[in-house]
Amino acid sequence: MRHITELVVLLRGQPELPAGLKLKTDTFREGWNLVRSEGVPQLEKKIRMREWHFIRTTDESRQFGVGETSQQAIANAHLLALLRTRQQYNGVEVACIHFTTYPWFVLARVGVRRFRTQESLIQSAPHDALPHPFSARKKQSPVNAPWLSPASHSAMPVLKQILSESRN
Repeated sequence: MRHITELVVLLRGQPELPAGLKLKTDTFREGWNLVRSEGVPQLEKKIRMREWHFIRTTDESRQFGVGETSQQAIANAHLLALLRTRQQYNGVEVACIHFTTYPWFVLARVGVRRFRTQESLIQSAPHDALPHPFSARKKQSPVNAPWLSPASHSAMPVLKQILSESRN
């Protein structure tokens, strides 16, 4: 097993990649391979140049690991992050590594960003790979609200009623 102490790219097994794209990889663990000389920006550029699609998630998954040394703690956090990566993703980028040393153990936090490479854009994309989440519509005032009428002399009683209803 190889120890990771820097920001790297990991691929699940031997994922399908564009023709002519050769990556140097080393076995990491649990079916994942470490890409030796590529960062995500370089990998994304090479994939897009071959007219494939590189779909990344909008969030970062953070996992914790504990060990007697910093390397053990980081390795345990990596393992947990990889085990929690769903099958639809064929790669992760290690985005951050932090660890804190305590008298009897080390606590590590590893953040990973998941991505998927695929030839066709029509293939299903993971639901959390959407660029921005949609927000629910805000409640609007009714069109026939009494305080909108010019004949209304005072809107305060109506506004108090709306305020008390919204608290309930």
